[in-house]
Amino acid sequence: QVQLAESGGGLVQAGGSLRLSCAASGRTFSSYAMGWFRQAPGKEREFVAHINSNGAITYYADSVKGRFTISRDNAKLMVYLQMNSLKPEDTAVYYCGKRRKGTLTAEKGYDVWGQGTQITVSS
Repeated sequence: QVQLAESGGGLVQAGGSLRLSCAASGRTFSSYAMGWFRQAPGKEREFVAHINSNGAITYYADSVKGRFTISRDNAKLMVYLQMNSLKPEDTAVYYCGKRRKGTLTAEKGYDVWGQGTQITVSS
């Protein structure tokens, strides 16, 4: 059973940067795509970024395009989210997820989630 664990969250000023990490367990990590989602208080979990199994293809939500970069290191069983030019509206709990099938921007398309890491961006 795959397990995921996010880290790297914290408090940052607007305009700052953070890098989130997602550590995976399991020898099949390189065979599946991964995604990042976020959930702000009182809101539904929303798609942030997706990366295919070998890291060659990425896709972003319009709200983060040009500011966030998703990457992965299959040898280390890691997925990353580099977040630059952070805005207060980026404040949320960020989750990494293992892609199962279906629409890559939909929460139901992922079957394993980490516990989440809090990002707070102050203005």
